[in-house]
Amino acid sequence: MKTLIGFGVLISIASALFAAQPAVTNTPADFMIQNFLKTESARLDAQFLEDVTNRAQWEARRGELRQQYLEMLGLWPLPERTPLEAKVTGAIEREEGFRVEKLHFQSRPKLYVTGNLYLPRDAKAGDKLPAVLYVCGHSGRGRDGNKTAFQHHGMWFATHGYACLLIDTLQLGEIAAIHHGTYRENRWWWQARGYTPAAVECWNGIRAIDYLQSRPEVDSERIAVTGISGGGAATFWIAAADERVKVAVPVSGMSDLEDYVGEKVVNGHCDCMFMINTFQWPWTDIAALIAPRPMLFENSGHDTIFPMNSNDRIRARLEKLYGFYTNRTDRLFDIGVMPGGHDDKVELRLMAYRWMNRFLKGEDKPVTEPELPKIEGKLLRAFPDELPSDEINTKIDESFVPLAANELPKTREEFASWRTEKLAELRRIVFRGVPEKFEGTRPFTLNERTTTSGTLRTEPRILIQWKSLPDEGATDPQVIWLVVLGEDESLQAPPWLMHALRGAPALLVAPRHTGDTRWNDPAPYYIRRSLPLLGSTVDTGRLTDVLAAAKQLFSSTRKKVNIIGRGQAGVIAAYAALLEPRINEVVAIDPPASHRDGPIFLNVLRVVDVPEALGMLAPRPLTIATSQSGAFDRAQSIYRVAGGNLKMEPAP
Repeated sequence: MKTLIGFGVLISIASALFAAQPAVTNTPADFMIQNFLKTESARLDAQFLEDVTNRAQWEARRGELRQQYLEMLGLWPLPERTPLEAKVTGAIEREEGFRVEKLHFQSRPKLYVTGNLYLPRDAKAGDKLPAVLYVCGHSGRGRDGNKTAFQHHGMWFATHGYACLLIDTLQLGEIAAIHHGTYRENRWWWQARGYTPAAVECWNGIRAIDYLQSRPEVDSERIAVTGISGGGAATFWIAAADERVKVAVPVSGMSDLEDYVGEKVVNGHCDCMFMINTFQWPWTDIAALIAPRPMLFENSGHDTIFPMNSNDRIRARLEKLYGFYTNRTDRLFDIGVMPGGHDDKVELRLMAYRWMNRFLKGEDKPVTEPELPKIEGKLLRAFPDELPSDEINTKIDESFVPLAANELPKTREEFASWRTEKLAELRRIVFRGVPEKFEGTRPFTLNERTTTSGTLRTEPRILIQWKSLPDEGATDPQVIWLVVLGEDESLQAPPWLMHALRGAPALLVAPRHTGDTRWNDPAPYYIRRSLPLLGSTVDTGRLTDVLAAAKQLFSSTRKKVNIIGRGQAGVIAAYAALLEPRINEVVAIDPPASHRDGPIFLNVLRVVDVPEALGMLAPRPLTIATSQSGAFDRAQSIYRVAGGNLKMEPAP
């Protein structure tokens, strides 16, 4: 028997992130957002199998859930299965009874996947071997690819009558790309685009199964997937997406929202471990899509980045689901727990091997793992010399999830239907968590002669601040301005505002994480990374705050309500007007020209970008004050078709 010496490199990235977790701070804003996150994560997790009490109800819901799941990964509709262009670039024969083929294929044109296929040495066409796809965890092996760190898995399977394909990950493969996009590379636009590297890992796994099925030695009806850590997560991604997977053994690959978010375990993980939770799922729904196929869920008892408390909750939920299909004497779902921390332990491997034997070969007896010499990493390279110059691996985040095409309407009639369609899609996949109605609102205490101020509860545990400014001789006494403050602004009215209002009364709103409600969120950005797991972002929360304030303002006055904001706050103001049609007029001062620069709303770039969103306000009056020449031409084009007054002014 053996253990893998030096396997600690597997968790080097995760450990570094976990160690970087900031100390809990004690400001009221910190308490507010942390309590909100903890409450919301528990609320969503509690919805697992809500209103589902039997197999028929689950199966009636399952198809819709699978489509939602693929959409949250950025894989719906499923991409075209383009030619794999697979190439075997070399082979190694081993006297221990197996051979290794070094290969690469393209899961999309020029998106290269490098791997090693382990086979019994005498394997031949027509053998119909059961096959295992092994997906790798975070083990940095540089130019050799992280598949070389897990070669012992391939050796065992090949010497026990299996074909086993190990594939490199996007980040730690022979062609090194990026998993750590948000907190390390500041690519928060990934959230606006609906991109996650988990989707690439899932798609590469699906195409790897395509490759396995193309091999004449493989039984295409007996395919399993397994892996540890990042590979454990990828096992869930792939098995939930692809029903050709007959058996799944995820190892240390999933927690639930109560731990990821409520206990800040997200800080121990990279972006490849998460999808964007557009439909606000309980996280265990991902694992549920594997049922009723056989699944062994493995973990270590003292794993700090996959804690046992969440493991126990997930187990209980899945036991309930699998109970719809089996009884306790015919188990299709089970768990395996070993002492110790996050590690590729031999005991975990032996349980996985036995589970595979049981469901792929009909054997159920103890197994062993003989000691076999490792192969030098560079000998396992699929690209032994130069890497392909045409690869798109290193920039796949720019194209994996398509942007909205957004052909602009050409007539007023086309505009009406175009706008309705876009607004519905924004509601469906961008602002799903934003309430359409705010219950229990009551009028603000406004006084047109003096300044008043107060707080407003916009969501459970979220409190924002507001301040009213009196009428100082406005030219239009029938108008009040709703002022959306930016992150760096405060209720002490900024200089630009007094010029813009020209004496009109106003209600200043400081949405969450603005002014005195700013919280601390240093790297690895626990709050900014947690919110998408709950189906939101900081800016989506700000939009909710503005809409709640608008609702209350309409209860407080009979005046026409105009809305104004500067920078990203101007775009939030515009979206508030889109979702609240009673808002009369919009002014956006120096807005960003694209959501890549903010504000960040989940998936918004799948539907519209900032110019189209501003155009959707037609025919209501809109003023864009900007120094970006031509940046808002598309908004102007929409207004020319739809009618209405759009003013373009230089930024103050």
